[in-house]
Amino acid sequence: MPSPLTPLPAVCFAGAYRHGGREARDTMRNVRPYVGRFAPSPSGPLHAGSVVAALASYLDARAHGGTWLLRIEDIDPPRVEPGSDIRIRHQLQFLGLHWDAPPWYQSARVDRYQAAFDWLKEQGHLYGCGCTRREITQAWQAHWQQIIQNSDDVRLAQMPEETPYLGTCRHGLPPGRQARAWRFRTTEGHVDFEDRWLGWQRQHPAQDCGDFVLRRADGVWAYQLAVVVDDAEAGITDIVRGADHVTNTATQIQIIKALGGTPPRFAHHSLLTGPQGEELSKRLGTLSLRDLREKGVAPEALLSLMARLGSNQPVALRMTLDELAEGFDLDQFGASPTKFDAEDLWPLTRERNQHLPFDAVRARIAGMGVPDDLAERFWRVASHNITKLDDLADWWVIFSEGAEPVIDPEDAPRFPVTDHSQVVLGTKAAPVIEGLVKTSAAWLIDHAGFTKGFAVEAGAPAGLSTKHVLALTNRGGATGTDLARLRDAVVTGVRERYGVTLVPEPVQVGF
Repeated sequence: MPSPLTPLPAVCFAGAYRHGGREARDTMRNVRPYVGRFAPSPSGPLHAGSVVAALASYLDARAHGGTWLLRIEDIDPPRVEPGSDIRIRHQLQFLGLHWDAPPWYQSARVDRYQAAFDWLKEQGHLYGCGCTRREITQAWQAHWQQIIQNSDDVRLAQMPEETPYLGTCRHGLPPGRQARAWRFRTTEGHVDFEDRWLGWQRQHPAQDCGDFVLRRADGVWAYQLAVVVDDAEAGITDIVRGADHVTNTATQIQIIKALGGTPPRFAHHSLLTGPQGEELSKRLGTLSLRDLREKGVAPEALLSLMARLGSNQPVALRMTLDELAEGFDLDQFGASPTKFDAEDLWPLTRERNQHLPFDAVRARIAGMGVPDDLAERFWRVASHNITKLDDLADWWVIFSEGAEPVIDPEDAPRFPVTDHSQVVLGTKAAPVIEGLVKTSAAWLIDHAGFTKGFAVEAGAPAGLSTKHVLALTNRGGATGTDLARLRDAVVTGVRERYGVTLVPEPVQVGF
């Protein structure tokens, strides 16, 4: 009997594979044109981890001249947040990540899951299960106690987080029981696959999870069935997703093969951690793409950072996705968790904004009430002093109304601020901007308590120069983290003492 899967016509997927000097294993793509996808669940707005998955899959598709698709995984109604799908699509478009075909919605494809389910059932791959969740847990706990009693291995002292199904209903429902859910018969033995990010993997589905559910007791289709059917019928050749999904891979491969399909290639990118290696939470507002956008983070800054995190390539501002896709290769990335610090977005945002042409900000500046005859000159001066574009409004207030500088104590040196956009060739100095003064950064650092030779702690390998407080020095064995820690201490101290935020230059020194 033929497979129930009905792949879309190949004509839907434009694009040809470019070899690009990759390893021999990748030459298989000459046979199967690259088709990748991003498949978010509409349970809330995109967060930093989602951006990594979306960007990695997008760049991998573009680097191979392939097709990139979007699928909204809304198959589980209780987890769906109304309107999240629209927000996700808008957020992807804000980042410039455009899909190559109309998005798929799992909620519109239940007939395809039913067809696959019926076929698997007819082929003997499924069976009904009458066990409750409580009964499954109790059976496993009793089984686990027997394992412990019969083993001297101290490593077995802690019960696994997952509760494998022990196959109570595998050979038929107990008397008086009706099927609540339907389970897939896992194949004994191991499943091997090559992960393009993590390397060769070996998993044991029968041992690790047992027979797993494909249709829940509430009638909802399980994630495992839906994604397999969707990927097969969309012609997906390559799946790039987070390492938290790697444990699903072997079970999905077994379903694919049972349906008569060909498994795609998998790549599971490393997960993000905080700057100190701590676990990140989707609930933290600082990690929400929506909040990052509202705070003024430039999309080019976010993409430039995310495209290189965890790789052996330096982070540098790139203004287009084509620039990021050029030379993108998963072989450049490591398997270890990747540290993400939202503060690293600001130097990139500042660089992007300060180099924007006037035409890119003309409408914004006009909306602030800046006269047309002053707009371009205002931009030339203010652009050198901003991080976020929202900072322009404060600078226009200063330009138009003046401002009283807050410098304490009273004996801080004061120097006039000049308008360099009005320098006349042959003159000695530019006109002074009335009402503005500046002071010495070295004076602020010194009088905030960071004297020559200062170190965060005694014996620290990084310290301020013994000749000038503006210079950070490596006293021997200092890492980039050590220098960043010293930098942050000085910046924070000056801000707390005088309300002035110093902008270190250069931002990175040989990191």
